[in-house]
Amino acid sequence: MAGAGIVVVFDFDKTIIDCDSDNWVVDELGATELFEQLLPTMPWNSLMVRMMEELHSQGTRIEDIVAVLKRTPIHPRIIEAIKSAYALGCDLKIVSDANTFFIEKILEHRGLKECFSEIHTNPSFVDEEGRLRIFPHHDFTKSSHGCVHPSCPPNMCKGTVIQKIQASLSMEDHKKTIIYLGDGLGDFCPSLKLGDGDYVMPRKGFPVWDLICKNRNLIKAGICEWSNGDGFEQVLLHLITRISIYGNNTGADTGPLYSVDCKIETMPLSAATNAEAFSKALPVFH
Repeated sequence: MAGAGIVVVFDFDKTIIDCDSDNWVVDELGATELFEQLLPTMPWNSLMVRMMEELHSQGTRIEDIVAVLKRTPIHPRIIEAIKSAYALGCDLKIVSDANTFFIEKILEHRGLKECFSEIHTNPSFVDEEGRLRIFPHHDFTKSSHGCVHPSCPPNMCKGTVIQKIQASLSMEDHKKTIIYLGDGLGDFCPSLKLGDGDYVMPRKGFPVWDLICKNRNLIKAGICEWSNGDGFEQVLLHLITRISIYGNNTGADTGPLYSVDCKIETMPLSAATNAEAFSKALPVFH
């Protein structure tokens, strides 16, 4: 299939969905004031653990949280882009500082969960009392994850996750190309781990975009910006088509993808990127 040699790794908050899922749940359940009071006093991941405890003690049911998650805003073109990339045979993964419950409930509601082979995030589950329990991806109370980059939170270094994905891919027969999409500070470290022939798609005007523009010489991967759902779909499907035709040969004479000031050039889409031109792959359940 066209995308068989491509691994697309997505951040979740403000990348797949158009908000921060933690903030969305807290705000929609009327707990913003408490959240903002506690925010300066503890790490974000620990704060969400505390917020779930507080909401549960106030009578919030897990069904209330699910109802809020089903209303999470997501651009329709992003939904279609993910389905198209999956149908083209790409291996899709999520690396996020959200949590499994939030991510899986949103993906299930949007019919997207089967598209992803792996979700790397903070683990969570509903206990016997009906309370959502959230745990750190890396237990920073016992040890550091080892990354000293200031953009990585203590509970998760996405760069480390990308390195583990790369190590797994290196054991396969054919070299895979990675496309990484993100928006936040935590998405800078994994961008640094990508190599020649890979691509990073930072969301323009967001923290990772600013860091990449200020540290462009540190990025080995091709850089392709996007701003909204339409751009997300256009750029991602164009990249998949480009890689399918030329492989990960960034020296191929295919025209530039970006200019020196980090602004992507207009890229006309081939008719071949239309999802309807490809048959849908069989779903993989996990």
